[in-house]
Amino acid sequence: MAIVIACGRDTIPYASSVRCLAPDNVFVIQIQHPRYRLDRFDLVVTPRHDYYALTAKGQQGVPWLFRRWITPREPPGPNVVLTSGALHQADSAALRVAATNWHDELAPLPKPLVVVNIGGPTRNCNYGVDLAKQLVSSLHNVSETCGSVRISFSRRTPQKVSDLILREFSTHPKFYIWGGEEPNPHLGHLAWADAFIITADSISMLSEACSTGKPVYVVGTEHCRWKFSDFHNTLQKRGAVRPFTGSEDMSDSWSYPPLNDAIDVAARVREVLAQRGWTVG
Repeated sequence: MAIVIACGRDTIPYASSVRCLAPDNVFVIQIQHPRYRLDRFDLVVTPRHDYYALTAKGQQGVPWLFRRWITPREPPGPNVVLTSGALHQADSAALRVAATNWHDELAPLPKPLVVVNIGGPTRNCNYGVDLAKQLVSSLHNVSETCGSVRISFSRRTPQKVSDLILREFSTHPKFYIWGGEEPNPHLGHLAWADAFIITADSISMLSEACSTGKPVYVVGTEHCRWKFSDFHNTLQKRGAVRPFTGSEDMSDSWSYPPLNDAIDVAARVREVLAQRGWTVG
């Protein structure tokens, strides 16, 4: 018996072939929707918003010619496991370790500690310096109610966006901007932050932050469309995120049931394996 977990579109043909060669001896889990031949996988794990274009609202908003490129053609079958967001490794165990590793640097910081994660524009969430200027203005507005602010960029962040942020806050006494040097403080930020401000383009960063149960504010949802908008709406309905307007008191706190997609997926995998008489030690 072998369990094969494939992640990403590049792995799809290989994972599909493995199951065809030994259907009775392997259990193939594909993370990210393959868009075709779901019967070649034992389980497919994919975000619920991948099926957005099949909803009534999606059929009104997504042009027919584009649907085949952004969504599966058929509703999810019994071997599809739907998640609220992206799977990630920032579970409670990882955050406990990170809290210890980053204690000396992050624990002494004035509270509330606000972490700002800035991504970059995508095809379905397009923006530029305009959003950076909006974010700068809003951060200035809330800075009085922040104890300390730590800002991180992603690999997709445009240079003109990061340059603007650096010019505004590199000398501000409450702000620290991570410059990309090792070690990466991302897990430490998730463990120690009291609140998050995240650009709307990054489903992964939002999913990780919402797994903490701490306040998450989103910047730029008005620039997003289709399944990105559906994802944001799902998080808002769960009470996990709120729009960042610049009028917030960052010392205010609120909570919600954390996203536990990885735990839910693991439970489903064990359930299906048990139906086959397989167990995972």
